[in-house]
Amino acid sequence: MRRRLTASVAAAAFAMALAACSGAADAGEAPTSEQDTQTTSMTHNDADTQFAQLMVMHHQGAIEMAEVAIARASSPEVRALAERIRSAQGPEIELMTGWLDDWDEETSHDMDMDNMDMGGMDMDGMSQDEVMGELDDLDGAEFDRIFLERMVAHHRGAIEMSEQEKADGMNPDTMALAGTIIDAQTAEITEMQNLLAGL
Repeated sequence: MRRRLTASVAAAAFAMALAACSGAADAGEAPTSEQDTQTTSMTHNDADTQFAQLMVMHHQGAIEMAEVAIARASSPEVRALAERIRSAQGPEIELMTGWLDDWDEETSHDMDMDNMDMGGMDMDGMSQDEVMGELDDLDGAEFDRIFLERMVAHHRGAIEMSEQEKADGMNPDTMALAGTIIDAQTAEITEMQNLLAGL
């Protein structure tokens, strides 16, 4: 009887020791993959911030041009391209704006543009306002040609900005988006050059 009681006490003590070890392991346990993702997504540097700020503006310019082309382009292929540009870049603007909010960084409408590197923002030496004014004066095949030429230049600017982000950035999500932009807009440049060749 005494032997059975001793064995029971020993078993209970062993179980308590296991529970204590388990609790200690839980307390010192590494973060889950979800926690890792959340921590990593908040890690960023100045290059990530500037990329998101300027690319939001850049995408807004592309959408402004695309909407004019959707309404006025003479070629259905050009209109279809413009619709795809608008559909792709709208959600990317929302994504980048969300990152800036999460990082407690300024969004484009709050920024002082005078102190920022605006490389990649012009199109063949023309500003967004100048290009929009140029497009307003055109129609027919000439509109299609100028729209495609300016959008090729616009895409090249986005690729330049994205390559800079991949070289200097830290945030994995931002750098992944930069890679997506490079791939998508390189393909669209090829498409636009083929359309230009057919005009």
